[in-house]
Amino acid sequence: MSQENRIDYVEIPVTDLAAARTFFEALFGWTFQMWGDDYMSFNDGRLVGGFCRAKEAAPATGILVIFFSADLERDLERVQQLGATISQDIFSFPGGRRFHFIDPTGTEYAIWSAVN
Repeated sequence: MSQENRIDYVEIPVTDLAAARTFFEALFGWTFQMWGDDYMSFNDGRLVGGFCRAKEAAPATGILVIFFSADLERDLERVQQLGATISQDIFSFPGGRRFHFIDPTGTEYAIWSAVN
């Protein structure tokens, strides 16, 4: 499969690199590589991306990164246990359900699951 015209890398601004690493290591088991004091890359097993230190969290009106889950209720509970705030509780949409959360660094994400 060609890499041409595909998203190749995602870079996410965060206010606290250590908090982002701790959160995503615990939530998804990602691995990380530090590149100085202001940047770290991550590998989720399929996609490589990075977190860059920012003075402010990315605005909630910006691009939304959405993760897939086979068990939405489990992951809703997990993100809360790891210190995230639920910004939009589970809701249905054509083909699935999802919720939004704000991680401990102030960045908003979503997790979705297909309708069974």
